Amino acid sequence: MTSAPRAKPLPGLRLGKRHFNALDISRLLAACLVLFWHYQHFFVPPVDFQFHVRRSAVSPLYHQLAWAYDYGHVAVQYFWAVSGFVFAHVYLADPAANSRFWIARVARLWPLHLLTLVLVAALQATYGGIHGTDFIYHTQDWKHFLLSLPLAQYWGWQDNQSYNGPSWSLSTEVLAYGAFWLLLPALRRAPLLLSLPIAAGMLWLFFSGAPDQPVLTCIGYFFAGAAVYGAALRGWLRLPVLCVAGLGLVFAAWYLSHYTRHWLESATLAGTFGMLFLTLAIDLADRNDLLRAGRQLGDASYGVYLWHFPLQLALVLLIDATLGSRAIARQPAFMLFFVALSVVVGFASNRWIERPAQRGVLKLAQRWRDKAGPA
Repeated sequence: MTSAPRAKPLPGLRLGKRHFNALDISRLLAACLVLFWHYQHFFVPPVDFQFHVRRSAVSPLYHQLAWAYDYGHVAVQYFWAVSGFVFAHVYLADPAANSRFWIARVARLWPLHLLTLVLVAALQATYGGIHGTDFIYHTQDWKHFLLSLPLAQYWGWQDNQSYNGPSWSLSTEVLAYGAFWLLLPALRRAPLLLSLPIAAGMLWLFFSGAPDQPVLTCIGYFFAGAAVYGAALRGWLRLPVLCVAGLGLVFAAWYLSHYTRHWLESATLAGTFGMLFLTLAIDLADRNDLLRAGRQLGDASYGVYLWHFPLQLALVLLIDATLGSRAIARQPAFMLFFVALSVVVGFASNRWIERPAQRGVLKLAQRWRDKAGPA
């Protein structure tokens, strides 16, 4: 039995541009920025907990790539904002979104998450057996493994980051998904008027020092991205506005980060949406869809993000066993090799692991629906 055809999109809730190719390309670039931030892991010796790495002293091509090494972690906030924009684009106009939302999320996220979770657990056990301590993320126990299975490892019950550490941002994003799904009927009636106060409220709590700041930040950025989509639906974000606002926010981020160090979080907020505006401007200017290849590039970003830490841990085990010194990581060629390897594995993962697993999960879900029959 085949699935029923999709209903027509709800009117007035979807922008005319079906694909945002520059946005997809930016997702891959953001994933690569995280690689540079985590590159310092190569220089952390087997210690029990925390080790300060002088990135400027050991990172290859540091002076040329200082921003990526020092601020690559802010790409996570950009991911959250882009997710909010994309979810608004995909689901606001979809009349059947409520019924297929979670199975689509499970099919897309969980197979690769579970695979890398188990792989990192095995690699950490090997590293711990050799060195008597864990690599980077030292909270490796059953509590955090069980929390990680449903991507609940960073909902406030955690002691610290664990296993495949970068997945913490996915964990917080699941809560943003839940809020979006619950509010979807109301969001359809007032995308901007509802998204903007939620974003402002969550970010105000974050800046005020409220508990569970990662969750607050994620929900804030996610709904701010949805608010950007709502503003675009109203016709407020045309090309000139996006360019002027984007450049202004990027300049504000640069000024805040260079001259007012205590405003770094504000710089991150300004820079995130400055880049989002400029990227959207590129998409609006690309009327002939010249950047269509960006769709495949964006799909690989999830694999790059989740695979880079297990790859790093495997490389460290190999280096320790063969060379006895991690000084090779100071060579530009090795850095380029690590980044290239992560990107290649990300593309391979998307083609041969994520897509087949996604199709498999969706087929199983459809079979279950067919057996259950009409509600």
